[in-house]
Amino acid sequence: MKDQIDWQKVDNLIPCVVQDYQGKDVLMLGYMNPEALEKTLASKLVTFYSRSKQRLWTKGESSGNVLNLIDIKLDCDNDTLLVSVRPEGPTCHKGSKTCFGEGQKDGFSFLQDLESTIDDRFSNPSEGSYIASLIHKGIHKMAQKVGEEGVEVALAAKDDDRDEFLGESADLMFHLMVLLRAKGCSLQDAVKVLESRS
Repeated sequence: MKDQIDWQKVDNLIPCVVQDYQGKDVLMLGYMNPEALEKTLASKLVTFYSRSKQRLWTKGESSGNVLNLIDIKLDCDNDTLLVSVRPEGPTCHKGSKTCFGEGQKDGFSFLQDLESTIDDRFSNPSEGSYIASLIHKGIHKMAQKVGEEGVEVALAAKDDDRDEFLGESADLMFHLMVLLRAKGCSLQDAVKVLESRS
């Protein structure tokens, strides 16, 4: 791909439109020189060339909010890259999901926001927080809650009360996300397994 880019046309800095590969939100715009592109492809962490600092920088190198590379496509004029990523945390340095505001609020975006809240409760447990109480009770209690909620979903499915079924399903999803975090996993890790089976 590097050899296909018209580096002379872009003055050795190709613009990169960064897109969330699931929600399809445009997260940010950055620039890569040939070395940044090589590092991105080798490390699978998106790396740019900073025009202000005059050096390579890997997104999230100080914040931890890295962009995991999924795919890179070159446009028809060979002068712009579309970089598909799986972001860890907010992309914008101001704390929002994208540098263009909060972005679309589809179901998966909400789950990502919820997962970030769960992560924060694990890192900074606060008194009175339900998640903190689960953390305090330990992994066995978290696993037990997932089991209980699973049974409640199954029982609610046998009846005709749609609201109850959806409520129990939401409880199950929430407790599963807490358990995933307690086990050092993410919702995306589980999604990857589903994708590998499809």
